[in-house]
Amino acid sequence: MNSLIKSNKNWKINRPDEALVDRLMTELKLPSLHAKILVSRGFQDPESVKKFLTTDATVLHDPFLLYDMDKAVSRIQTAVENGEHIVVYGDYDADGVTSVSVLTTALERIGADVSFVIPNRFEHGYGPNSDLFQEIADLGATLIITVDNGVSGIEQISFAKSIGLDIIITDHHEIGESLPQADAVIHPRHPEGNYPFGELAGVGVAFKLATALLGEAPLDLLEFAAIGTVADLVPLLDENRYFVKEGIRRLRMSSRPGIQALAKIGGTEQRQFTEETLGFMVGPRLNAPGRLGDADPAVDLLKAEESDIATGIANELDRLNKERQALVNGITEEALSMIEACYGSSIPHVFVLAKEGWNPGVIGIVASRLTEKFHRPSIVLSIDPVAGTAKGSARSIEGFDLYQELSKNKELLPHFGGHAMAAGMTLALTDVDALRDRLNEQAGQVLLDEHLIATVEIDVPLTIDEIEVDILESLEQLRPFGMAFPKPMYMIEQITVGSIRKIGSAKNHLKLELEDGASKLDAISFGSGDLADEMTHGMSLMVTGDLQVNEWNNFKKPQILLQDIRSDERQVFDLRGIRDPLRWIHTIPKENVLYIAFQSQTKTHFLPILQGREITLYEERQEDGTVEHIVLLDIPEQQEHLESLLSEYDPGRIYAHFYAPDSRYFDGIPDRTEFGWYFSFLKKRSTFDLSGQAEQLAKHKGWKLDTIYFMSRVFFDLGFVKIENGVVSIEPTAGKRDLADAPAYQERKRQIEMEERMLYAPYHELKQWFQKVQQEIAVKEETVWT
Repeated sequence: MNSLIKSNKNWKINRPDEALVDRLMTELKLPSLHAKILVSRGFQDPESVKKFLTTDATVLHDPFLLYDMDKAVSRIQTAVENGEHIVVYGDYDADGVTSVSVLTTALERIGADVSFVIPNRFEHGYGPNSDLFQEIADLGATLIITVDNGVSGIEQISFAKSIGLDIIITDHHEIGESLPQADAVIHPRHPEGNYPFGELAGVGVAFKLATALLGEAPLDLLEFAAIGTVADLVPLLDENRYFVKEGIRRLRMSSRPGIQALAKIGGTEQRQFTEETLGFMVGPRLNAPGRLGDADPAVDLLKAEESDIATGIANELDRLNKERQALVNGITEEALSMIEACYGSSIPHVFVLAKEGWNPGVIGIVASRLTEKFHRPSIVLSIDPVAGTAKGSARSIEGFDLYQELSKNKELLPHFGGHAMAAGMTLALTDVDALRDRLNEQAGQVLLDEHLIATVEIDVPLTIDEIEVDILESLEQLRPFGMAFPKPMYMIEQITVGSIRKIGSAKNHLKLELEDGASKLDAISFGSGDLADEMTHGMSLMVTGDLQVNEWNNFKKPQILLQDIRSDERQVFDLRGIRDPLRWIHTIPKENVLYIAFQSQTKTHFLPILQGREITLYEERQEDGTVEHIVLLDIPEQQEHLESLLSEYDPGRIYAHFYAPDSRYFDGIPDRTEFGWYFSFLKKRSTFDLSGQAEQLAKHKGWKLDTIYFMSRVFFDLGFVKIENGVVSIEPTAGKRDLADAPAYQERKRQIEMEERMLYAPYHELKQWFQKVQQEIAVKEETVWT
């Protein structure tokens, strides 16, 4: 059957083990919602859950377990004692600027002479830069500590050493075939190390170095560590979970002017900060200056000590973020136009798009948008015609490891780095076409069809009665959600639609009231207003989305923010009482719709009204596999006709208008007394002229004129009378026959039954009747096949 509402993605539904859920509910007194989330995240017993829910500073590992930490601390202490100038060399993203903020603050606390340098994305590129190292040396520095970068700078680190600089690297990015020859390399996955947790963000590594230098964990700096950890999308497990959980707790009551200014400019109450606040409000604003130019203001904001200075910087970062958004939107539109022009509907396995003038600072976001829209790996490059190079960013999908696939093309990529899902690169302009061809060939070998369709992982199926405000608010104990402990994707199934509304000034959003027995739940779907035209009251749905608490006028109510909707139920749209088709024609899809008329006069009536849409007479229909929906303009003469339509086309939606200018339902069928009186009347007269005398008789008896014509036709069908030129006369030799044997009587009876069932039945009965017919057809087809 054609589906009424098709989901946007493939649904991968993972149902948590019910026995484990029950055990957690019973032993830990957890709500079913919490227990389902925990079981879906891999927790098998109450003990592991207790440990997880009580995450505290005891999860922090000894920083000296990191390889080379002792060397790094010793060298830094010597520099402080000797009054050497130390430069913290950072990165221009949120992880980088928070790393700089953490380490410079810690160095200041131990009395170091310290400053920081962050390379300019456009002048210096990512990571270690020899020219910058030379500038740092010329200014008299003797020790550089990198944060959130360094392990890929083999040549640059060698250069730094050659000009007399000492280098300590702190990084968390993928390590290549060899490490730079630095004085110390602190990395949680150092090939010669054995640190218990290898998934720290750059700011996490900086925090560990700060802890080692200070002799204790600087817990106030977890405010910065939380921001960088969330922004860099590392797994929120082990130490990372503590960094974020405790960091958010501190951020909510932080007195730092920079944090307060960010909250105000972002329109967010500081006490309501969550990991989503960091990811979608704070992170983008800290990223903005580095994407467009100099990242230093982001560090200045975090370390600001005066409110007026912090407010000024926050306003500037907000302006830059809006500028960044406008750039992203513009480049995205250009990229989509290129895809349409180059590929049309034949989408390749991998997009490699390049153009002069695209801002290198934002094209990673554009790549993310393309990957999200098309579910394909995407590389977006900015062309530098003077240098003859193309520089850009890439995003990928499950099944296509970017780092590994790019590594197969090292001869084309003198500079690249990243991981399985994201990467950055620079290559010769002349090699762009070759890279595109190679990656598409590689993708054809590793990507299966299922990889190319976006999948939504659903792991928390619920019923509406499990959803309450206090339960949703108590989810705080499970936060933070993020990588490796993802935000739950909730699913509610076997629900019906209670009410349907388009909302918003442009009526482009959808609001539903979902019903599950006696329970109800509000649902919002942004940008889905058109779906209202595809839904009917009482229809069955499955929905996925995010549960929220909606507060209005101090009244709290749970709601679900919908991400996807699915219905496999055939729907009947009731257009019966709307006489003017112009009031409903716009709600019907313009393609793959069959307009059916059972009477030729119906087709004649509607052709000038339905704005050029083709109308097909039932007896003239032809097989058409593109038909998804049917509009029934009038009532079929027989139920079998409708069954044939449903069987042949299997429509997802049935629009029932049932135009009936000559309804017989309220006229009914004369009873036997009326038939008997009329027959006796005819027997008493030699002839009866219908055209001249029927109207007078109708008035005399209080009958409708059609009643007299109908009874005359029944008598004629049974051979009781003959009718010539509108004159009725008795057939003296007629035998006894039942009135119901007359074709006219049977036709009238069928018409009344069809009108009762279709034209005048309540909507729910009409829908049930169509569903019953559908089930009967399915049984017949199954019988044929078996």
